[in-house]
Amino acid sequence: MDILILGGTAFLGRELARQGLARGHAVTCLARGESGGVAEGATLVVADRGRPDAYDAVREKEWGAVFEVSWQPGFVREALAALDAKHWTYVSSGNAYAAFDVPGADESAPLREATDQDVVDRELYGEAKVACELASVEAVGDRLVIARAGLIGGPGDLSDRGGAWVARAARAPEEPLLVPDTPDLATSVIDVRDLASWLLDNAERGTTGTFDTVGPVVPFGEWISLVREVGGHTGPVVLAPQTWLEEQKVEQYMGPESIAMWITEPGYEGWSNRSGAAATQAGLTHRPRKDFLVDTLAWERELGLDRERKAGLSPARERELIEGVQQ
Repeated sequence: MDILILGGTAFLGRELARQGLARGHAVTCLARGESGGVAEGATLVVADRGRPDAYDAVREKEWGAVFEVSWQPGFVREALAALDAKHWTYVSSGNAYAAFDVPGADESAPLREATDQDVVDRELYGEAKVACELASVEAVGDRLVIARAGLIGGPGDLSDRGGAWVARAARAPEEPLLVPDTPDLATSVIDVRDLASWLLDNAERGTTGTFDTVGPVVPFGEWISLVREVGGHTGPVVLAPQTWLEEQKVEQYMGPESIAMWITEPGYEGWSNRSGAAATQAGLTHRPRKDFLVDTLAWERELGLDRERKAGLSPARERELIEGVQQ
């Protein structure tokens, strides 16, 4: 196929390009080129999607497949109007849902109200994703896959979320490890390579539909055991009660000085615990969690285990919390 990736220079888009090329497809990436280079063998079309001539170099071809990841409704609508494709994939987000309080919820759950703005800021991310979905359905609904992605991790992840725990285990394997005493809390992360492979499968087969593309649900205690095994952590584990951590105003799930992949806020019981059954029935498979962590740790080592992180506790903050919980 002739594949067009709207983006393609960062994380999922770049992985789609890499795998598409490996399958023998011709891959073109339309991007500003500021997030990095394209996969070797792909063609980069440099374009600013905010300009009226953004699609001039790619609008005359009938593409076998287009992959869109933007969350700006204006960009998505303009691409849909300008491009012709036999198959279209819109990578949406679980943030499109109106609520996250039901574990095991599926694609039938209510969505947020779509924004009517063309350009939005991060506060309207979920509403913007819904607007992009609706525009895609209206334009190419008979040849469309909507993939509502959960947390994406693996090699190439620059958010630091999916790799935070295994990197911490490997960084200081003999030092005490602070762990929330919430062993049954759900965690979930999908490997970018598994997601990209499945999205390409859909384009090749002509699959259509809306799917939650989430990783396997793993209890928090099991996740910690796996990261300690892979990271070689042999030091003591210091369990911290959930209520105590909340009293300390520890950031949850993401961001600097956070406990990655950990969210206890009421109303988020289903955040990391969606069904994902429809995508599984449509062929989405997940590599073993241990394999995911081994490869993620290799990526983390490339970046540097001692770097300042975008997610996870810093060594100083972790020591401070350990001292506090042991008093």
